[in-house]
Amino acid sequence: MDASTISADTFSLVSLWTNADWVIKGVMVGLALASLWSWAVIIDKAFRFTTLNAQANKFEDKVGSGRPLEEIAAESGADNKQPLPRLLNAALREWRDARGKGPLGDTQTALLIQRIDRVLDSHIARESQKAEDGLGLLAIVATASPFIGLFGTVWGIMHAFQSIAIERNTSLAVVAPAIAEALFATAIGLAAAIPAYIAYNKFSTDAGKFGARLEGFADDLSTAIQRRLAEKV
Repeated sequence: MDASTISADTFSLVSLWTNADWVIKGVMVGLALASLWSWAVIIDKAFRFTTLNAQANKFEDKVGSGRPLEEIAAESGADNKQPLPRLLNAALREWRDARGKGPLGDTQTALLIQRIDRVLDSHIARESQKAEDGLGLLAIVATASPFIGLFGTVWGIMHAFQSIAIERNTSLAVVAPAIAEALFATAIGLAAAIPAYIAYNKFSTDAGKFGARLEGFADDLSTAIQRRLAEKV
């Protein structure tokens, strides 16, 4: 390739794709798929955390209104899939089972509180894990994409040197297309990695805050049940 054949179209995205060899094309396709996959996770997590926090706000307002917990639990339904109602139903289930066996002494009351705390901790662990689903994929895309793009860059530069050897010409017209392909692979790698990295950190923080919110709600719930048990004694 000589300088007369070089034009703006030579460096268009379509031309870079068409002229790239199968290795560079494989890198580009892999990075594009990883980017699409990570964006699907990003959109899903954005909607999910928005929904979770909105639902938690409404339910905390109900609990804080002073209404009986049993009434709120019955209104929410036993099969409610939202995290906070599930915590409430689990705690009240343990409380009802214990109360159904007769009056509770100090030892039985202490054991009941421990059992409720264990049940709540188990539910919190499961709900926190659900909130973190998909973050592992974002971490993989964020860390692996730049290196995959770098592999494409190295391969493209090797291809440029091969062109120099074959053409026996070191002019820019010989090496420019191959170098452009290499840099394009790097750009795709960064385009996949940067949003995934930002989203991973953002949603990891959101998941941690939501887990802390569940723990705070569970502590308040446990305290309310202890207060009710004390009043029953």
